[in-house]
Amino acid sequence: MKTKIPEPLVLIPGLNCTPALYAPQWPALAPGRPVLVAENTADDTIGAMVERLLAAAPERFALCGLSMGGYVAFEVMRRAPERVTRLALLDTTAKPPTPETNSPREQMIALAEKGAFDNVVTVLWQKLVAPERLADEALRLEVKAMAETVGADGFIRQQRAIMGRSDARPVLATISVPALVVVGADDAITPPDEAREIAAGIGAGARYLEVPGCGHLSTLEAPDIVTRALLEWLG
Repeated sequence: MKTKIPEPLVLIPGLNCTPALYAPQWPALAPGRPVLVAENTADDTIGAMVERLLAAAPERFALCGLSMGGYVAFEVMRRAPERVTRLALLDTTAKPPTPETNSPREQMIALAEKGAFDNVVTVLWQKLVAPERLADEALRLEVKAMAETVGADGFIRQQRAIMGRSDARPVLATISVPALVVVGADDAITPPDEAREIAAGIGAGARYLEVPGCGHLSTLEAPDIVTRALLEWLG
């Protein structure tokens, strides 16, 4: 009797993040399963990130993205939905950018261009995690290490891509694969109401999970909860 090989999985990191964003989930998700972490530091548009992902990915795959990774995942669903077997959207939004949301991004780009990328990383840390995790030095150093790996140039490219992304809300009703929508209850960047909008837009095929005491980096802040949810989603 043939052993069924688990479907491949593509993970998409968020802004200023590396594959380490999914390190807590890796031991549970990877055994026996092909896993690809998308490269999204080299391009300054979401479309180019998607083209790079689709060129590297298997013909069919499960897709999971956090924050900016969600923006990329939505664009994959717009361009190549037939290649995706299931979809997980973590701490993200389907809404398009606005002048109000782009303004602080422009300020951070300006700081990074002036050589003050360390300041950018410090400012971002204040928003990334739940208030009670701000004193978690080990987590802060993890987040800082990822940012240093991405670097100022990669950060600037990613911010420009985010600022130019499309409105993903029209895509929601077209998603027919099993979907998981996860958000930290204390996510200050893409709050729960935006996650609920995603789940409602997808409809009956979506499972919504709100994680108490968790901010924007759910995979690192609530690793066990997110790992269990992803394993259930993968079936």
